[in-house]
Amino acid sequence: MKSATSFFAAYDALCEEGTATPVCKALDEVADISVPGSKDHIKVQGEILEGLVARIVSRDSSNHMGEVLREFPPPPMDGIVHDLGPSLREICAANRSDEKQQIQALLQHAGTSLCPSFCDWFGNGAVGIHFRNADRSVLSKFLQVHPADFSTTKLQEMIRLMRQRHFGVAFKCYCNFHKIDSLSSDDLHFKMVIHVHNDSVFRRYQQEMRRNRGLWPLYRGFFVDIDMFKLNKEKAAELVKDSNMLLKNINGSDVSSSVSDGLADEDANLMVKLKFLTYKLRTFLIRNGLSILFKDGPSAYKTYYLRQMKNWGTSTVKQKELSKMLDEWAVYIRRKCGNRPLSSSTYLNEAEPFLEQYAKRSPQNQALIGSAGSLVSTENFLAIIDGGRDEEGDLHLDEEVIPLQPTPSAIDTVPKDEGLIVFFPGIPGCAKSALCKEILNTPGGLGDDRPIQSLMGDLIKGRYWQKVIDERKKKTSVITLADKNAPNEEVWKLIEDMCRSTKASAVPVVPDSEGTDSNPFSLDALAVFIFRVLQRANHPGNLDKASPNAGYVLLMFYHLYEGKNRKEFETELFERFGALVKMPLLKPDRNPLPEPVKVILEEGISLFRLHTDRYGRYKTEPSKGSYAKEWAQWEKRLREVLFDNADYLNSIQIPFDIAVKQVIEQLKDVAKGEHKTPETEKRKFGNIVFAAVTMPVKEINCLLNEITEKEPKVKDFLRDKDLENNLRKAHVTLAHKRSHGVTAVASYGIFEKQNVPVDVTALLFSDKSAALEVRLGSVNGEKISSKNEWPHVTLWTAAGVPPKEANALPQLLTEGKASRVEIEPPTTIAGVMDFY
Repeated sequence: MKSATSFFAAYDALCEEGTATPVCKALDEVADISVPGSKDHIKVQGEILEGLVARIVSRDSSNHMGEVLREFPPPPMDGIVHDLGPSLREICAANRSDEKQQIQALLQHAGTSLCPSFCDWFGNGAVGIHFRNADRSVLSKFLQVHPADFSTTKLQEMIRLMRQRHFGVAFKCYCNFHKIDSLSSDDLHFKMVIHVHNDSVFRRYQQEMRRNRGLWPLYRGFFVDIDMFKLNKEKAAELVKDSNMLLKNINGSDVSSSVSDGLADEDANLMVKLKFLTYKLRTFLIRNGLSILFKDGPSAYKTYYLRQMKNWGTSTVKQKELSKMLDEWAVYIRRKCGNRPLSSSTYLNEAEPFLEQYAKRSPQNQALIGSAGSLVSTENFLAIIDGGRDEEGDLHLDEEVIPLQPTPSAIDTVPKDEGLIVFFPGIPGCAKSALCKEILNTPGGLGDDRPIQSLMGDLIKGRYWQKVIDERKKKTSVITLADKNAPNEEVWKLIEDMCRSTKASAVPVVPDSEGTDSNPFSLDALAVFIFRVLQRANHPGNLDKASPNAGYVLLMFYHLYEGKNRKEFETELFERFGALVKMPLLKPDRNPLPEPVKVILEEGISLFRLHTDRYGRYKTEPSKGSYAKEWAQWEKRLREVLFDNADYLNSIQIPFDIAVKQVIEQLKDVAKGEHKTPETEKRKFGNIVFAAVTMPVKEINCLLNEITEKEPKVKDFLRDKDLENNLRKAHVTLAHKRSHGVTAVASYGIFEKQNVPVDVTALLFSDKSAALEVRLGSVNGEKISSKNEWPHVTLWTAAGVPPKEANALPQLLTEGKASRVEIEPPTTIAGVMDFY
């Protein structure tokens, strides 16, 4: 447990500046077991470290690992000098002119054991490069064939599931040129790459693994060789028999057997990726921002990289430094490339020379870049990044230092010469049009003098969002109610662009709902939305009770949100727009959804998936496909079931007037800049500088008042200090990264947020500083000790005197230049262990 908590604390201490040498050194020191790699990361790949991967394992794993290392000890590394040849950076730098040449050079240096042939990368000259990609029908053929072994069966199972659930996964197939001439021409040999498009797929797949304990786990990089071959009738019949028996045995097997192999163990498959800022600035801020920079320009690029840094919880200092560097990069690369976009596959050819030149200008730039070329030496890297830091904890009299933890933040006040766009990531039936009418009719609008206009999507012909842009350009300060469902990231991106081009802020209004594991809206909410639509008449968009496919349309909108649970949905909207307004929808104390309603919705969802599996989304209307009869029957039964349960569906809804009132109040707060961040559990990483016990200022001031009543000289000393108003923070420093090292700071990770008893034993003061002498207690039976020789709480320093000077008070006391007042018996005050 200690090494695990220290691991995460060490990452937090180095996440904004860590490169290979200091990171590996810190991890070696906090680990229970440390085994050197077979090749040195610095020699092969350089100082830039992509990140760490933490896998959650049982407590017994370290014992097991120790046994394995005792039985199979790694070869001794001391005294062995391996000629590893040029590093990856040197190879790339020597072959910058051509990407194919660069790949070939890298493969040649990797050696024949890793790459015996170039045909996987460059094809086979005999068959032509255009045969590199296999026919798309290969995947369908693979799913239809009889499996010859257990592995094939399990691979088919996981692929079928991901296709049925519409997971964001691509199955890319390539000809296997190693086997192109082998066996029969009727045989098919290919390589499959399973490419997962977004991280939410892994969470959704994990949910499926809980339901089906025998599922193979899904990994980020999945590469498989697959061979399909034809057989004669007798052999084929025998194989079918064997494969059917194999499937029967698998389906009838005991669940415990699949659990014991560890594949379905939820904890054993939980891994956390922890990336470093020096890597992220290259990959996410520079490479991934190229398309935005060249397509939308520097302003859109700045919005992109600032949002990225905000999402990461990047410190204010680093945000300022990176913004300066990235703005300069944008000017440099656009001037050099003109209108010809820089390829993301060769971007480092331009980025690395730019970063190296930028790093040469100052030690601060070197620390920001981390390493570029051979410029930054490992030995003095930490000296650069820590130079000038205050050992007391970077405390400045004009700056509040707070513990690293999630804190609510408010969007800036919307200037009155700017507009506001109110939009609706919802589903038909969520009452957005009715809400817009109420807002328009509200006396005083949203609490300021800006005019309000509503643009209803069902009444606008042509491209809706272009019409919104045109209207906003006529008068940018207007508040626009975008009365149209905005269900996906493509629309959200349009709204972000609109904010930049028409000088506006935007706020999403979403119906409040618990959501499901993979959708931000619950079945209860979906039932209410459909029920509302089926009660409408003469709807401008013709989506009402007269629509024969109303249920299908609602299911289509519902599935546009598939892939995000409620927390992910709300967090992404807030991170994009800085605010989120929730429209009350369902009563929290409602009875469960009636079984007939639940069943009819689940039937519709299953039918929708069958339909879209065959035809794709939006391409074939339900009345024209092969499921037309099933759709007609379902729509009829849907109406019957919902109206049979009308009393229930009406009773669970929060009254509309109450919902409108709450939304308008929230929108007024947004306009004033007083709307707060919704609660999320998303971890905010921070660059830890020191560990300390945070002390309650109120109790310290009470103690000082008691001392002044008993000690006249203390009263005289504190007379003009006004600590009751000037003492805003107090802590006992335990360890500082510069003075005591990353490992020392990280070692307190196990005590984070724990209450620590602190005995205050004396007050020491001089003409330049004052501090309380303390003695730290224990947490869970373990004594807390400070790495400082003199544990204390700094109370005051004179103008221009850094807080760390309070460390000198004991020495000044021996020299007769300071005073000491004993506190007998010591006063115990409870503090909290925090990282700063």
